[in-house]
Amino acid sequence: MRIGNYIALTLIIIGALNWGLIGFFGFDLVTTLFHGSAFWLARVIFALVGLAALWSLRFYGDVGEETEFSHATHRP
Repeated sequence: MRIGNYIALTLIIIGALNWGLIGFFGFDLVTTLFHGSAFWLARVIFALVGLAALWSLRFYGDVGEETEFSHATHRP
């Protein structure tokens, strides 16, 4: 599942950056890159971003919990 989390995070960042460009400059990067006959690819990207957002909803259960990392113990 770890690779799925990285893919979801990457897609969410792409979506957020695209929405930021739309909000600040009125520029839709994804549609600009995949316009014309490749517009179906833009729709696929938008759908994947939406699925990544749904996947990430499961992380709300982890908010506020501390994670334990294995550290090498240093003895004085």
